[in-house]
Order: sequence, then structure tokens, then C-alpha cells
Amino acid sequence: MGAIADCFKRREPRQAAAELTSGLLMELETRNCWTLAEAAGHRSPDRFQHLLARAKFDHEAARRKIAEQVAVHLAGEEIVLVADETGDEKASEYAVGAAHQYSGAIGGTAKCQVAVHLVAVTARMRVMIDRKLYLPREWAADDERRELAGVPDELEFSKKPDQAVAMVRDALEAGVGADWFAGDEVYGSRALRRSMRAMGLGYAVAVKQNQKVTLRSGLHIEVRKVINKLTSENWMRMATGQGRKGTREYYWSIIDIRPDDTPDGHEAGTSALIVRRHRYTHETSFYLCHHQQPFTLAKLIEVICRRWGVEEAFQLGKSFVGLDQGQVTCWNSWHRWSLFSMIAAIVLTLTRAATTARTAPDWPPDLAPVSCPELLKLLRASALSYPARNIDHVVFWSAWRLHHQAVAQACHRQRHHRHDQVI
Repeated sequence: MGAIADCFKRREPRQAAAELTSGLLMELETRNCWTLAEAAGHRSPDRFQHLLARAKFDHEAARRKIAEQVAVHLAGEEIVLVADETGDEKASEYAVGAAHQYSGAIGGTAKCQVAVHLVAVTARMRVMIDRKLYLPREWAADDERRELAGVPDELEFSKKPDQAVAMVRDALEAGVGADWFAGDEVYGSRALRRSMRAMGLGYAVAVKQNQKVTLRSGLHIEVRKVINKLTSENWMRMATGQGRKGTREYYWSIIDIRPDDTPDGHEAGTSALIVRRHRYTHETSFYLCHHQQPFTLAKLIEVICRRWGVEEAFQLGKSFVGLDQGQVTCWNSWHRWSLFSMIAAIVLTLTRAATTARTAPDWPPDLAPVSCPELLKLLRASALSYPARNIDHVVFWSAWRLHHQAVAQACHRQRHHRHDQVI
């Protein structure tokens, strides 16, 4: 919190931010302004709601300062920047960015908010360092909803790959010394690949089966048809990590291709198409890869597999620090809630990495490394405050909730009554 202290205009919201961030790490069933305010001992959620919606607080400057702090901790490690999106279901279409759209986290199309996140993945850590809320085209063009949600006037519709490019550029400017970018099929466009090369990054991005590439021979062909030209000698069986059922192993093949995304004034570098085939189902996946320096198949497989670190970051954010529980509807509220959730997740990730680093030489062989749930138990017992649970406080909040529920029910009845009279 000391790193972002000068991003606040007043002391009160700065103190509220520290309380809210600590509250996100407390042992609570759900995390929103009501539950956090009760746990912190407040008599209402007003202080937290004011912090999220109206307080004088430069949350973008705070996000940049946090990225700079993370860059210091990641210095010296090989970093892969991974972009991916996740969605949260919403009941109201007036929640900023909420619309009927596809989300892989939900498993289909539903009314939800979708945000693109950027995660720095190393051999030891998966750290979420940035996020951007995706506004669907029709939402971005609706002036009334934009005004109600407080969306800045200068903000225009932006595609997800463009948002990823902007976040990668900000991360590099903050000092995050990344060497690679990875993403799924959403982030495999030529424009994004060209941008990564212009920023000096290599990339390993998944592409669809109908993606066309140019082989070294000059043949322009869809990637799914390349398999027909491969023989058994072109495949190599390699492990990609450990799963619940043991070592994950796939068959891999690397094919040299001609790059189609070289920025003006840049050298061609080394480009390749990677094909991954499942051992049993023979299901195939395709990846376009490039780097200015020559690379091996093993290095590309390592970069491709680090892309899954973003899923671990999402699980940490949603399971332990309330990334998807904010119940926020406005632009400022969404960005500030996600920022404080991100800070809480960074605290966990960096603390876990530091703990492992300090104890690794003398770590008992019969103990597994400290997990985030185990670390949280230790932090809650030693460093974090306990939720306020004395009987008077609990009874007060029970009455407070019941009163607000009664007011909400009365408002709904009046609304339905007025609607019936119009009809």
C-alpha cells in the first residue's frame, strides 16, 4: 500500500483501501462491500462504496506503480506475458460492459462482463499485472449507458487483441523484462503478432485450423493440411508437465515457415509452425511462433505450456481474493475492485515465492511446497486481522441487511404497480 500512497488525494480513502485489500484476504464466504465492511467492523458499507465509486484516487497510476513493484521482484527471471479473458455473469445489463456474449469461464453465451487480463508467468510465479474491461461494440456506442456507468468519453470500442497489445506495451514501459508473449486463438491475428515483434518480443500463439502459412518451399497452405506432409520421423514425443493422472505427454512437430508479420525495418528472424497431437485421441493444435534469435522445439514447448499459467492466476483471483465477487456496476468501481483484488493476489504470490526461496535449501524432503491455501491459513493466523464477529456487531448487521432487503422489495412492488397502471 505504501507504493500507491501518493495516488490518493486524502488519507481516509487510502486507509479504506488498505482495509479493503486486507479484507479480501480474510476468511469470508463471499467478498463484496457489505461483507468486507462487516468484517472490518464498520457500521455500513458507505466507506468502501465511496472508495470504489467516488473517491479521488488515480487507479491507473496505482496500477502502473504496482506493475513496477512486480517488475522488481521478477528481475532476472525469464518472463512470458500471457493474455487471456475471463467472464463474470451479471443480472443487470446496466452493469458496465454487461451484455450477452461468449465467455469460456461460463462455458457459453450469457449476460456477463468480459475482461482481458495480462499475467506475467515465470518458472516460479504467475502474477496478474493488468486487466482491461471489454466493452462490446453496441455497449461502447450506447451514450446513455456509458454516461450512467461513468465510462470516460475518450474511450472507444477496442478489440481484445488491441487491448492485449496496449497492456503488453504498458508492462514493458513499467520495466517488466519479458522476452515472449503467448495467447490462445483470440490473440493470433497478424496485427497482434506484428505488434509483438515491433516491441522486441517473441511470440507463441495458438491459431485456428484454417490459418494459412507459407512454407519455406513457397507453398501457401492451411495449417491443418500440413499434417498430411509429416511422416513419423517428424514427430517427437515430449512431456509438458505433471497432471493428476501423471506426466502429460504429447507428440510435437516443428515446421519452418516464412514470416508474414515482419515490421518495417526489422530482420526476418526465425518463424515456425508448431503442431501438437494428443497421444490417444490424435486431436491436434497449432501454434505460430517467432523470435529474433534461433530457438529449439523444447524452448517453444516451454513457452506454449507457460500459457496455462493464466488459468492458475484466474483460479487464485476468483477462489481466494474475490476477483469475480465485487457486485460493481460502474466504470470506476469495476477498475478499483479488480485492482485491489489483483494487489491481494500479488501479495499471496510474492509471499509464497519468497517463502519457498528462503526455505528451499533446508526444506524437509517429506513436505510439499507451501500452497496458497496453506499460506493463507498462516497469514490469517499471524498477520491478518480477524473478521469482527462479536454478537452486538453481528446482530446490528443482520438488522441492517434485513432493512435494506425490505426497502428493495418495497421499491420493486411500487415499480410493478406503476407498470401495471400504464398498461
